[in-house]
Amino acid sequence: MFEGIRKSAFVRTVSRGLLAFDAWVNSSLYESGQTARRNYAAFSAWMDRFHVAGGKWVAVELACEALTLGVGGGLLMLGLALPAFREVSDDDWLKKQDLAVTFLDRYGLEVGRRGIKHDDSVPLDQIPEILIQAALSTEDRRFYDHFGIDPIGLFRALSVNARATGVVQGGSSITQQLAKNLFLSNERTLERKIKEAFLALWLEFRLPKREILKLYLDRAYMGGGAFGVQAAADFYFGKSIRDINLAEAAMLAGLFKAPTKYAPHINLPAARARANDVLSNMVDAGYMTEGQVYAARRNPATPVDRRRESSPDWYLDWAFDEIKQLAIKGKLGNDRVLTVRTGLDVNLQRKAESAIEDALRQNGRQFRASQGATVVMEPLGLVRAIVGGRDYGQTQFNRATDAARQPGSSFKPFVYLTAVMTGKFHRETMVNGSSLCIGNWCPNNFGGAGAGLLPMVVALQKSLNTVAVWLSIKIGETYWPKEQSYHLGRVAQLGREKIVENARKMGVVNTPLPDTVSLPLGADEVKMIDMASAYAAFANGGKRAPPFAAIEIRNSRGDTIYRRDVDGPAYEQVIPADKIAEMNNLLKEVVNGGTARAAQLDGVVAAGKTGTTNAYRDAWFDGFTGNYVCTVWFGNDDDTSMNNMTGGTLPAKTWHEIMAYAHQGIELKNPYGVTEIPPISSSAAARASEASAPQRPATLSRRTSQAIQDVATLFRAARDKRSGASPAPGRGASIVRVGADSIE
Repeated sequence: MFEGIRKSAFVRTVSRGLLAFDAWVNSSLYESGQTARRNYAAFSAWMDRFHVAGGKWVAVELACEALTLGVGGGLLMLGLALPAFREVSDDDWLKKQDLAVTFLDRYGLEVGRRGIKHDDSVPLDQIPEILIQAALSTEDRRFYDHFGIDPIGLFRALSVNARATGVVQGGSSITQQLAKNLFLSNERTLERKIKEAFLALWLEFRLPKREILKLYLDRAYMGGGAFGVQAAADFYFGKSIRDINLAEAAMLAGLFKAPTKYAPHINLPAARARANDVLSNMVDAGYMTEGQVYAARRNPATPVDRRRESSPDWYLDWAFDEIKQLAIKGKLGNDRVLTVRTGLDVNLQRKAESAIEDALRQNGRQFRASQGATVVMEPLGLVRAIVGGRDYGQTQFNRATDAARQPGSSFKPFVYLTAVMTGKFHRETMVNGSSLCIGNWCPNNFGGAGAGLLPMVVALQKSLNTVAVWLSIKIGETYWPKEQSYHLGRVAQLGREKIVENARKMGVVNTPLPDTVSLPLGADEVKMIDMASAYAAFANGGKRAPPFAAIEIRNSRGDTIYRRDVDGPAYEQVIPADKIAEMNNLLKEVVNGGTARAAQLDGVVAAGKTGTTNAYRDAWFDGFTGNYVCTVWFGNDDDTSMNNMTGGTLPAKTWHEIMAYAHQGIELKNPYGVTEIPPISSSAAARASEASAPQRPATLSRRTSQAIQDVATLFRAARDKRSGASPAPGRGASIVRVGADSIE
């Protein structure tokens, strides 16, 4: 009984509490509403009394409009600034390049450096004042007066360029240029310029002017593979930046604008003319008098003779990015001073560079083409050479690794491969090249010709657009659920999904490949390095071959901390080998008797595919042998049309020149699954041309090269043992095999 009394008392207490809380909520809401009503009435009464006219009315209206525009402008500025500020979201943004990497070629010879060793070892107060004055007077006279962006300098540059009907002066401040060097690429886009402006403001807020100037002098590219004024002084004049004279300072300051164009080891007259302009700028800026620069004008700087030296900058930039990614993933330990042996073939790199330049110099005007690029790699992904453009000094934007361009018909092998993988299509299978439409989209063949029924091998040789689209539909029909009603658009979409799936498996992984009806014709943008990687899967029998540069990495103590064959990803069979063999026997016919006849190599079986995009904006040839994969592209940075350049013209010819050189003096292999006897040209003129072509220097075989590297590792291990240092885990105690023998 007492228990029941206690429960009823508790219930009554809770009920009263809830009723009290409900009453409080209701009264509070009521009082708030009454207060809001009274305040609104008071505000309305005040507004009724508020009245302005004449000048006051104009001022109030202008203030209101300014406030509205200010709020809108602020929101817009915030939206534009957010992408830029994401670039500096890391607390260690200033140490993004704290790696100091020395790069070796495939034989262990030093070919360049990247990272902090570029060289920032000289304090700003030890850099000669004449160099700082030359840089400021030429690049940014108002550096100490502006806030990161110089409106006056920008307006002056726009005025000068307008009068000259071309780009004569740049409007970027030193801070903007530093922002680009630290955080951004060299792509010429509005987005990049907006980011650059906001990052310049951010740098000015975070760093004093002297530190900004020091970073700029240390990070700017100065040509010849040299980054920073100290490295440039050593490269061009063989001395420290502390010891340069006025004439040399003027020549160095002239390099900031266009390092390769004015590099003295490439074009000494242009370098001296530019230095003379810098001296005039110093006089105009008030740093010097005409009398003080007279001697420097009369006795211009004479650089060290380095005309025979070249730096594989495109390759090293890309390799450095690879090393940074390995460091981010924690695969290189805590040591930041590294030595990296790469797959770079210096002779092949030079040949590729000269082939691109010669092709553009001789034929660029005729075809209205201004840029070219190429990637050469082995079938398992080791990159041997990269040419990212015509002039590294003018722009370091790497078209071979960073630019996304339409591949045109060079994408069609993924379509044909997917068709072959259905089991319904083979070399002699009859395919339909007649006109067809998907919805209101009706593709046409090159030249507008129809084809009718023809063998698949002939369709690929002729690169018929209608066949590629027809195949995408047939692929979709193979996978279309039988219980669903037929729908042409959805069937074609399913076929395209299967094509993209295979392209992704093989290596086209760094671009979106959005689904469009024209995807089978290569209308979606891809990157050259991805296309080379995907074609490597053809060459090696269907294994995924991600491109890489680093074969071996050692730390500052000489210990091997990374080896690709041990620490790298395993090769995955992504496409059945028998289907790859079928495709390779189709693709070789494109070279033997199709659109890529200009790519034929004497004594070497080659396969590949040409590509030409709408309005001749891009021209490609992607090809391979059993030894190498090479992709070549020509076009224009502004995406303007060329003059009837197809993939079978300049790209195929340039590919032939590079690959003919690459295959000299090596054991020749056929592409995977191809048993054809290598063709030998019957043309005496062709044989004479090959004989007169530059001969590749004799090189060590891969086994011999690896043996030498293994012996070097053995000696390093012995040295460490004598000095009491422990070898790198799993490395120093390994057996080194040379030929059939082994050394413990």
